[in-house]
Parts: sequence; structure tokens; C-alpha cells
Amino acid sequence: MIRKIIHIDTEKCNGCGACARACHEGAIGMVDGKARLLREDYCDGLGDCLPACPMDAIHFEEREAPAYDAEAVRKAQEARAKTTGVASGEKQTSVDNPADADVHLTNWPIQMKLAPVNAPCFNNAELLVAADCTAYAYAGFHGEFLKGRVALIGCPKLDGASYAPKLMQILSGNDVRSLTVLRMEVPCCGGLEFAARQALEMCGKDIPLRVVTISIDGSILEDK
Repeated sequence: MIRKIIHIDTEKCNGCGACARACHEGAIGMVDGKARLLREDYCDGLGDCLPACPMDAIHFEEREAPAYDAEAVRKAQEARAKTTGVASGEKQTSVDNPADADVHLTNWPIQMKLAPVNAPCFNNAELLVAADCTAYAYAGFHGEFLKGRVALIGCPKLDGASYAPKLMQILSGNDVRSLTVLRMEVPCCGGLEFAARQALEMCGKDIPLRVVTISIDGSILEDK
């Protein structure tokens, strides 16, 4: 039959997996680091996956495809629920850890090297550029720094490249309202702060900058 079904542009796909998580029916999966439509009969054509894709790699098309099989989807969801304990589409939280309800991540991907420079989330955003260790070192990371902000994370030492050019593109091409840099006290994290200052200088915009330094024992050393 001819019907509306999704098409995934694998050239644009960055492999973040957001669409696969958004697809409650389980029609999308990851193959060799790319999103694929694995089961055409599981795709209901409603497009929950479209807004989840940060790369605009998913669109609708009208073509010959098997009919949506709601019964097969239901059985697959029940099978997944038996193995994971969570029904498709539900968020898994721990009854033993109420802090699970205070997760404030709103964008994906968050890794600096993977994030697209023109993602809609950057417009009118309070941008947080955080060293990846800070989320583990500082207990209040989500509530105090991530809440209300769009996050990018990285490690200058491990990534081995300057973030300044990419940050400059993000700041230049989007209406970023403020920039907060959350770094560790260790010397290699200085590269993150330097990249942010350099990007601000290159973009020529007057964007407020806040730099917070976390100690290795989990306290705030400096907030400027």
C-alpha cells in the first residue's frame, strides 16, 4: 500500500540515537553507528522521531510500504517490558533515589564534537559549557548549573582540539543569551575556559560570561 512513512538520511545522521529512543514502537534502531528504519510495519507515520533528531535527518515520504501493524508493535512492547521492566515510552526512575526526578537535561547530543552548530535549542539559550568531570565531581550539577540551560560537554585533554572555532560558530549563528563555563581546578580544564573566551572575542558579541571552578573534592573554588 502507499502510505506516509519516515525516511532517514544516513548522510546527515550523526549516530546520537535520539530518534531510536523517541520511537515508542521500536521501528528505528542503530546499525553501524547510524539510525535505520528496521521495521516498516512498526512505523505508524506519526513522526515522534522527527523533533528528536538534532540533524534534521528524518522526513516523511509517501511510498509503497507494509501497513502499520499495531498488534505486532504491542507484542514487541510487551516483550521489551518483560526484559527491561519498563514499558516502551516510559521513563525509568528509581524508587530508591528520589533525585532521579530532578534531571534537567533538555538537549541531545551534548558532546561538543557531536553537537550541530545550528540546533534550534541554541536560540535564546542560556549556554552551559561544562568539563565532563564536573557532573561527577559536583553533587548539585543538575539543579544548580544544568537547570534552564542548554549543555555542551568536553575534555580538552582527551579531545585534543580547540573548541574555540565551533563555539564561535554556535555563538555567531544563534541568539545565545549567556555563557557559563563549568570547569575543574585541574590545569587541562583551562583549555575550556580559554576556548570560551576566545570564541566570544571572535564572534564579536557582548554575551555575559560566567566561569565556575570546581575542586576535586566537589566544592566551588571560584565563581567569577
